[in-house]
Amino acid sequence: MANFSKSNVPQFSVDVYQNEYLPEGGREVNAIVTVTATGGGTVGTAVGASYAPGQGPSAGVAIMVDCSGSMDYPPTKMRNARDATAAAIDTLRDGTHFAVIGGTHVAKEVYPGGGRLAVADRTSREQAKQALRRLSAGGGTAIGTWLRLADRLLSSADITIRHGILLTDGRNEHEAPEDLRAALDSCAGRFTCDARGVGTDWEVKEVTGIASALLGTADIVADPTGLAADFTQMMETAMGKEVADVALRLWTPVGTTIKFVKQVAPTVEALTDRRTEAGPRAGDYPTGSWGDESRDYHVCVEVPTAGLGREMLAARVSLVVPQPDGSVQNLGAQGLIKAVWTDDMVASTSINPQVAHYTGQAELAQAIQQGLDLRKAGDMDGATAKLGRAVQLASASGNADTAKLLAKVVDVVDATTGTVRLKAKVEEADEMTLETRSTKTVRVKK
Repeated sequence: MANFSKSNVPQFSVDVYQNEYLPEGGREVNAIVTVTATGGGTVGTAVGASYAPGQGPSAGVAIMVDCSGSMDYPPTKMRNARDATAAAIDTLRDGTHFAVIGGTHVAKEVYPGGGRLAVADRTSREQAKQALRRLSAGGGTAIGTWLRLADRLLSSADITIRHGILLTDGRNEHEAPEDLRAALDSCAGRFTCDARGVGTDWEVKEVTGIASALLGTADIVADPTGLAADFTQMMETAMGKEVADVALRLWTPVGTTIKFVKQVAPTVEALTDRRTEAGPRAGDYPTGSWGDESRDYHVCVEVPTAGLGREMLAARVSLVVPQPDGSVQNLGAQGLIKAVWTDDMVASTSINPQVAHYTGQAELAQAIQQGLDLRKAGDMDGATAKLGRAVQLASASGNADTAKLLAKVVDVVDATTGTVRLKAKVEEADEMTLETRSTKTVRVKK
């Protein structure tokens, strides 16, 4: 990660929302940490525009296109994939490094070849689109090989932001699950990746697992004709990223432990197990690349108990970016999570609205996933209970998008109480869309 001047980097801010009051003997402190990046000098740069020398981030994108045999059924699927990749290439900003990979049971360089990245300009974009004509369907699916090739290509250039876009239409049947996991472990922290499943013959947990491990987004494109619009939007978002490898650093005093850290908006993403130690009593949690955006994190801290009237710092939150020399660049934003012991029952038992909201959103995601798993396993009573709870949570939190997706899987009798009936017949695309998008949350109304 290069060191940027303040003129071309978003300014980061940290806001902490919590009820800091604990009852006598209380030890658990919950806080919602909102991180916002605004006003980067390169935000909104037009597609096809270029930066002045030395200005703006250097970025690389590897587009991985499934070329397995199933992409020929129907034949329009491969054509839509080629058109979508061409649309993404057209969206590349001048000066962006890029490559196209054709993925089967092996990974092949489609453009530019030679183990390197091309640099986007009018000529290279046209050459890349010509090369797409050579994409044809045939062979198996071994996604780990695609990711490893993307990693090699993205690491071949001196660039700041490395990003992948991966499209698949089938299950990862030509390598062992542990091979894909090993590839993800190897690539984690080296580049971010958005993953898309096209059609309905792919495995939701595989695609969402790829995006989760590589701090990207996952979604379904049930109708291949929607690929071009989706690829264009993904590339525009990638072009808006300006700072890579941002980590949420948590420092805690002696005797205090971090119980969990999770991103809760715009999606639910567990980060607790991704901690890397950062000196005495400090740990870093990866958040990936940032443009002009805001995200929310739920931090739960266990503190040693103290007497009534005592106040302590439970955790200090800051944002850092690792540097090539092993040092870190501090992004200058900080937030404090506090604990105060009181005998005021009203103060110590009230739940902060942000904490309550996002606790419900995390439970909503879990209820959907458990409900769909139970439905597939044939436990209809269990599935009804879990999906009913999901309907109740979606209604209470105002998550209208998730409520609409749930209504395609269950008949809602009473959303307030979570009374539902499982639909006798559910379109596979509707069930997969609900599962894929189950972790998407709505922001709390502040």
